[in-house]
Amino acid sequence: MRVLLAGGAGYIGAHTAVALIEAGHDVLVVDDLSNSSAQAIARVEQITGADVPLLIADVRDEEAVAAFVRTHAPVDAVINFAGLKAVGESVAEPVRYYDVNLGAAIVLLKVMKTEGIRTIVFSSSATVYGDPEHLPLSEESRTGIDLANPYGKTKRIIEEILRDAATADAQLQAVSLRYFNPVGAHESGLIGEDPTGTPNNLMPYVARVAVGSLDRVGIFGDDYDTPDGTGQRDYIHVVDLAAGHVAALEHAGPGYDVFNLGTGVPVSVLELIAAFERAAGRELPRQILPRRAGDVAASYCDPSKAQRDLGWTAARTIDDAARDSWNWQSRNPNGYAGD
Repeated sequence: MRVLLAGGAGYIGAHTAVALIEAGHDVLVVDDLSNSSAQAIARVEQITGADVPLLIADVRDEEAVAAFVRTHAPVDAVINFAGLKAVGESVAEPVRYYDVNLGAAIVLLKVMKTEGIRTIVFSSSATVYGDPEHLPLSEESRTGIDLANPYGKTKRIIEEILRDAATADAQLQAVSLRYFNPVGAHESGLIGEDPTGTPNNLMPYVARVAVGSLDRVGIFGDDYDTPDGTGQRDYIHVVDLAAGHVAALEHAGPGYDVFNLGTGVPVSVLELIAAFERAAGRELPRQILPRRAGDVAASYCDPSKAQRDLGWTAARTIDDAARDSWNWQSRNPNGYAGD
């Protein structure tokens, strides 16, 4: 299978490229590099020994994307990682988020139609569930209509676009993967999470503290109704997450389907920090801060549908993720910019 990865130079896209190539598939990437690096693709090639064609372009440029697909035809499937992803930024710049995220999704579906591509996997998010009514979250759990931020709303709207497209076209195979909290890095230390500016997510923030580029870890609230008072999340190793994309592509059938990708095991903020301290071999400075608006006490999934229907299960622990993240960060203290 030859697969176009839209936004494929990013954190999850690069790891998925490796997983696809190792599973015997061909990969090509389109990415505008606004929050990623061409070095990630060079390192994917280094890890796999494969050639990965890269088009540096906005995914919303329909003519450029279609020409790229035709150049590398036949292309059998698309994975859509393209889009903006900072929750706080989406609140401040909602129109930009709707423009970029929805625009990219619509252009990809249009290119698929003109170029005869019938399979798409979409990078969705657990944010579509909003504030959980019940835990663990299953694919049947209520998805939020009045979600707290435009980022989550774009994910939910794109899911509905895909559902409608698959209803209208009996040959379309569309899958949404609702990620929980991706962490870790490839075991080689060659690719990993390299956010622009101050990280929004916990593990890369902890990694920056461990490497000395940030002063301390801020813990937003220690009075939640959880075993240690800090928020609990479902942290999934990015290599397991990448394997989930391969499984989704290989098991896709006509129509629309959705899967949670997570471990089903809640891990608290303090437990994640402790795992990283074990990996780094030292204690990290920390500071208790007030709760952030919109944060929930706990969020974790029931991953049994993916296990049953895709034959996929998360195999790696939070300690594995912390070890691999520290290996990446300590080898690449400045991320890909160090090259």
